[in-house]
Amino acid sequence: MRQRMQGLVLYCSKYGTSKAYAELIGEATGFAVCAAANARTVQSADAVILCGGVYAGKIAGLKLLKKNAAKLQGKKVAVFAAGLSPADERTTAALKRNLTGGLAGITLFYGRGAWKSGSLKSGDRFLCRLLHGMLAKKDASQYEEPWMQTFMESYGKDCDFTDRQYLLPLLEWLRS
Repeated sequence: MRQRMQGLVLYCSKYGTSKAYAELIGEATGFAVCAAANARTVQSADAVILCGGVYAGKIAGLKLLKKNAAKLQGKKVAVFAAGLSPADERTTAALKRNLTGGLAGITLFYGRGAWKSGSLKSGDRFLCRLLHGMLAKKDASQYEEPWMQTFMESYGKDCDFTDRQYLLPLLEWLRS
C-alpha cells in the first residue's frame, strides 16, 4: 500500500479565483491550503502546488517558489495559473515564459477564472482603463498575447469561467 502524499497548496489571489481553485485542490487531495504570503515552510511536503492569478500575462506568487527553489528540489511541484484567457495551447505557452531560471522544470496547469469589473480595486481599475485605451487603438489581429483579446471582450462586464474540470489534469498528474 502506497503512503498518502503530504502536500501543500499555496495561493496568491487578488480577487478570489486562485484561492477558490486552491481550496478545491485541497478538498480533492487532502493537502493543506494556505496563502502564499503566509507559507513558512515547504520542507515537510512531498508535493507543492502554487495557485496564482494571472495579471497582464504574469503569474502571481512565483517569487515564493523562486525564493524556496532549494527546498523544492526532489518534490513534485506545479503551478496552477488562473486567468481570463481561453484554456488553450497558446495561453499555456505564453504563461510558461514566466517559468524561468530555477522554475524552468516546473509543470504548469491553467484554468479560466473570473473577472468582476465592479470589484476591481481603484488602482487596478485605473490600470485596466489605461490598458483598454491602449488596446482599443490596435486591430485585434495585432494583439501579441492571448489575454489581450479576452480582456477586450470582458472589459466592463462580469464573467466567471471557473470550473472544476480545469483541475482534472493537475489531479491526474499528482496521481502519476
